[in-house]
Amino acid sequence: MWSSQFSKNALAGLTTSFALVPECIAFALVAHLNPLTGLYGAFFICTLTAIVGGRPGMISGAAGSMAVVIVALVAQHGLQYFLATVVLSGLIMLLFGVLRLGKLVSMVPHPVMLGFVNGLAIVIAWSQLQHFKLNGAWLQGSALVWMCGLVLLTMAIVYVLPRLTKALPPALVAIVGVGLLSEALHLPVHTLGDMARIAGGLPAFALPEVPMTLETLHIIFPYAALMAVVGLLETLLTFNLTDEITETRGVPNRECVALGVANVTSGLFGGMGGCAMIGQTMINLSSGGRTRVSGAVSGIMILLFILFLSPLIERIPLAALVGVMFVVAQQTFAWSSLQVLGKVPRHDALLIVAVTAITVATDLATAVLCGIVMAALSFAWRHAREIRADVATVDDAKIYTTHGTLFFASIARFNDLFDPLGDPQQVVLDCRHMRLADHSAVVAVATLSERYVRAGKVLQVQHLSKRCATLLQRSGVMATV
Repeated sequence: MWSSQFSKNALAGLTTSFALVPECIAFALVAHLNPLTGLYGAFFICTLTAIVGGRPGMISGAAGSMAVVIVALVAQHGLQYFLATVVLSGLIMLLFGVLRLGKLVSMVPHPVMLGFVNGLAIVIAWSQLQHFKLNGAWLQGSALVWMCGLVLLTMAIVYVLPRLTKALPPALVAIVGVGLLSEALHLPVHTLGDMARIAGGLPAFALPEVPMTLETLHIIFPYAALMAVVGLLETLLTFNLTDEITETRGVPNRECVALGVANVTSGLFGGMGGCAMIGQTMINLSSGGRTRVSGAVSGIMILLFILFLSPLIERIPLAALVGVMFVVAQQTFAWSSLQVLGKVPRHDALLIVAVTAITVATDLATAVLCGIVMAALSFAWRHAREIRADVATVDDAKIYTTHGTLFFASIARFNDLFDPLGDPQQVVLDCRHMRLADHSAVVAVATLSERYVRAGKVLQVQHLSKRCATLLQRSGVMATV
């Protein structure tokens, strides 16, 4: 049993490594870096997070979302400042995990998660279209026909093979099979080697050659902080998705610590920064990768490609990798979200669509942050409208029995419930069904008491919880029972 599980996860890791190579090369080129910088980063980040991270089965590597962040830094200050930024971003991630802040991902609403997944699936599919171009122009004629044909063949193998046998990962069979076919028929197709040469030596340890001054920190800290935020956000969201798919629970704070260690190590050995990669994670999971073995094998294979196997790897047709990524995009997209759009509350449906659109139009971090803000505002607006009061008169005293949560957004509606000028001398605010949620609520009750004092009347506050009574007493509100 152990040997079969090991081989299954090892094959899944091998399959994922094939998909990691073109992505990491492309991201390095986007950031105007040597492709080996991306591959070294993929090796360190993938291997270390797999071995010591908190989410077995999840794949991390040199990510495009982080590469886009540092384009301006590389252009203005060069490679060494970039490596220093990677190290600093890793330290920020490490601190985030040590402070046990990984649980903050629970604050991301499910509609935002759906929008994130859908948007990323569209981005994955859209990014593959660049491989249908040559020197900025779309492929034409036989080149386009062969490209499309091999992409469709790859997708067909990935979809059909699991119905015949599950002994081998379908993506691995598709990549190898299409590669052998193109070699045997000498097909005129673009290969991985056309993107960049990946042969190289072992990565060497070296401290970034930058001045250890406050000026250097002033330059790199904004980029490092942004890289850390983007990396942590994408990692924790992919972490949640992996939990759902595998029906197991990982340890988010441990994953943050591991990601920080991996980025620091990558920067010290000349590699790019990185985080979890949802596309490669989906390939690994669909290929049967569930343990640390799959991630470790995937990372180690990247290094073997660089050192020994580059002549073979460079001959893999890009069409095979594009076909696999198209399948990943299709499997990543939450198609069920389209069915529930008309069934869930309107604000949740709008949130799914908005986060999806923002992810495609801008970037993941912006989309998720916007989604959280939109969800919070929607929540505040809906709960602010729920505050109400039952009014009764007993022994010449008017009693307001309030219901709901009093917080910053519900204060205006709360104030409209009372009539200090028209009420009798004795007024009771019965809070047994109301909760004071923040400082604004305390101020609102204090202000209401002052309004009754100015009108020459007395407001008595009753049935407060112990916590709310303490807050009111500290604020100076008198006549509290």
